[in-house]
Amino acid sequence: MKMVPVQEAVGMVLCHDITQIIPGKFKGRAFKKGHIVKFEDIPRLLDLGKQNLYVWEINKDLLHEDDAALRIARAAAGHGITLTEPKEGKVNLVAKEKGLLKVNSDALYSINELEDVMFATLHTNQIVEKDKVLAGTRIIPLVIKDDKIRNIENICRINYPLIEVKPFRSLKVGVVTTGSEVYHGRIQDEFGPVVTKKIASWGSYVFRQIFVSDSTEMIVNAINQLLREGAEMITATGGMSVDPDDLTPAGIRAAGGRIVTYGAPTLPGAMFMVAYMGKVPVLGLPGCVMYSRSSIFDLVVPRILAGEEITRRDIVALGHGGLCVNCKECRYPDCGFGK
Repeated sequence: MKMVPVQEAVGMVLCHDITQIIPGKFKGRAFKKGHIVKFEDIPRLLDLGKQNLYVWEINKDLLHEDDAALRIARAAAGHGITLTEPKEGKVNLVAKEKGLLKVNSDALYSINELEDVMFATLHTNQIVEKDKVLAGTRIIPLVIKDDKIRNIENICRINYPLIEVKPFRSLKVGVVTTGSEVYHGRIQDEFGPVVTKKIASWGSYVFRQIFVSDSTEMIVNAINQLLREGAEMITATGGMSVDPDDLTPAGIRAAGGRIVTYGAPTLPGAMFMVAYMGKVPVLGLPGCVMYSRSSIFDLVVPRILAGEEITRRDIVALGHGGLCVNCKECRYPDCGFGK
């Protein structure tokens, strides 16, 4: 920081706000801290009684906060993200489309561990809508050394992308609904409509629903029938508890499913099953998926639609944040569930 005559301050950065006072009419900021002085500013500054200014001098080794924030954001942003113009030194990263937010948290930590910069994001692995603000970044001082920003750009390059929105694929989904009470028409199926509606909201579609009784053989036949008809994902609803009549897990195994997990550290969703028939995911859905506003279903299926193969480690990691507190007004995904 240095003091210079107003006439010599062109191209330099103000280190403080400059206030204008018009008695009885106005008192407020005429020039904001961080403003780059322009030639046309000189008459007004003189009218405000400013003969000298405290400024930062921009040179090849220093970057203004706006330029620094833009460089950080550009280096970090991957697919599906657009940037806002700098405002008060901050740049926001915004979703260009609906999809699954992915954040490299280790790289994010490395950036925030450095002095004079900050980068804040939403939690990774959540559905985001178009135009949602996903992250914001800025430097802390008004100016920063160029080599600090180049260091951040290098972190982003090594770990690219630091943040992205993965688009959802449109999958052909088959549903197997188990339970003798539904199969024999004693009660109406309420599970299928819930699954169909959620699948549609994510851009995929249920092409067929097959009803079966509590029979391992019928479950196997239904799964194989859906596979022959081109199912790209299968959900089996009902029959996931430990009751003797609940045979869905056994049916998935008997069909040749490679079991990733039976059970998940989430509430609701503890009795959830993930299996694969070749590349096709087969999901055993517990009853909570039918009546809970948000459940394990909402945590796992978006990742499948974004092209990810679910591993046991993915499911185990849900334990930290896997408790839904059943808010009176559900705000998912803008809450801690599954984060």
